Amino acid sequence: MTPARFLDRSTPPHVVTLVLATGIGALSLNIFLPSLPAMAGHFHVDYAVMQLSVSAYLAMSGLMQFFVGPISDRFGRRVVLLSVMAVFVVSTIGTLLAPNATVFLVCRMLQSAVAACFVLARAIVRDMVPADRAASMIGYVTMGMSLVPMIGPVIGGALDEAFGWQASFALLLLAGLAVAALIWVDLGETVARGGTGFRTQLRQYPQLLASVGFWGYCLSGSTAAGLFYAYLGGAPFVGAHVFRLSPVEVGYFFAIPAVGYGIGNFLSGRYTVRVGLNAMVMAGTVLATAALVVALAFDLSGVNHPLIFFGCVGITGIGNGLALPSANAGMMSVRPELAGTASGLGSTIMVAVGAGLATLSGALLGPESGATPLIVLMLLSSALSVAAILWVEARARRHRDLHD
Repeated sequence: MTPARFLDRSTPPHVVTLVLATGIGALSLNIFLPSLPAMAGHFHVDYAVMQLSVSAYLAMSGLMQFFVGPISDRFGRRVVLLSVMAVFVVSTIGTLLAPNATVFLVCRMLQSAVAACFVLARAIVRDMVPADRAASMIGYVTMGMSLVPMIGPVIGGALDEAFGWQASFALLLLAGLAVAALIWVDLGETVARGGTGFRTQLRQYPQLLASVGFWGYCLSGSTAAGLFYAYLGGAPFVGAHVFRLSPVEVGYFFAIPAVGYGIGNFLSGRYTVRVGLNAMVMAGTVLATAALVVALAFDLSGVNHPLIFFGCVGITGIGNGLALPSANAGMMSVRPELAGTASGLGSTIMVAVGAGLATLSGALLGPESGATPLIVLMLLSSALSVAAILWVEARARRHRDLHD
């Protein structure tokens, strides 16, 4: 890296920087999942209480992302990213020093600030390129990001067995420091000087909220992602108590959906410009729904095996990898000057749906339930994602007919 590049704070970042910035959020969400049963034992609480480290994290990140988009539209992406990384580092230290479950969960919720990295990375991409290219670039960014959740639970499971659950959070601390340094060095500002004022944003907000396109893409993306959040909330329990897997084995099986997501992201990056946003969302949501129908059929027939369950969820990962980049790009393209606001609002809705589904999946699962409640919940969420994009497509077709 040249000295000029080091000192320049106004040039767009490298794609690798965006990948790693979003990856730290994914790592924070899932690296410790194989350790959830052990963490519940360490703090002497029920699994449902410790599962709040997923659902409460999602809820808090949703609230935070509602504000971070408009703030970044006003003050810029760079300063906001650096601020949230500072909060993440301090709160991660808190999780390591927590004397009880309450303090741990408070620090865990503060860790959710890092979720802003995904919101702002999408907005940065949209700052730099138009809609179709944005969907393609987001696909490549999240394809690289998918490597993190693919290996995160595997590493977390191995660290748990070797050093205990705290080792995963020690790794998060080191990763947070490294990513913060990279953002400082490489990520230049992509918002025009001065940004969009809050009064201007408030005047334009009704147009965003009144847009069928925004809500259609947002709801399709939220319910598509919702099936994955339900999986995050329930799969550790299913792996440990239904399939009797060790933390390391749970980590290995958790990698399967992440591999699928990476494949879907690659295909999205390669073909979205050619086939269009709506077609890509439709293909992804239908594929994910079909995979869950197969999983439910096996489960109801009494054929239960971790390869079947996690394999079908892996196919839903391909579907989400196809659908989510285009849904996100479509959502932000309704009002390009409010890309950060749209990204933040969309992410708030997405994680609110996800937090609810993650909590519900944890509540529905018990010693006698098997995996059926989790599969049904994921299937319903995925079916809603198909319905939402069908709504967008029907409205677009009517609009075309009126202008023919």
